[in-house]
Amino acid sequence: MRVGYERLAGLDEVLDRARELSARTVIFDIEPLVAYWDSGQAALDRGVALVLSQVETVPSVQVVCFATNSVRRPSGLSRDDGVRVVYLASAGKPLRIASYRSFPRPGMVIGDQIATDGILARRLGYVFVQYRPPLGRVPAGPRLMDRFGQLVRPLLFTRHG
Repeated sequence: MRVGYERLAGLDEVLDRARELSARTVIFDIEPLVAYWDSGQAALDRGVALVLSQVETVPSVQVVCFATNSVRRPSGLSRDDGVRVVYLASAGKPLRIASYRSFPRPGMVIGDQIATDGILARRLGYVFVQYRPPLGRVPAGPRLMDRFGQLVRPLLFTRHG
């Protein structure tokens, strides 16, 4: 799998792409695909559970990692089907990558920000799949970061999707 950039609209498309790529590792940014920025604990727990239940449909996946630069954490993570589940709060994306080095390849990073999630994917040699929510619901900080990311994307990736 070559490092690349793709833009997809939702979890179903992301998982279809993971199947096509036979991804063994999928790293999900929490906000906004798993749980929205201003959501509470219940929304985070529901989002994590939903993603884990859907990832079961991708037989190649061996590691599911949830990574966020925020401090929020789910109430619990449980799987007993052989898939390793990792949750990294205060992950320090894209600067800190030691926690990801043992993950099997090929891999994907799914997130909304090129400047954090995209650079993390590039540093790991993974495909970056950008999830772009409707801009009307994006807080000011992530919206500004998105604009910066769109400026640097041509320097980092060739768009494939």
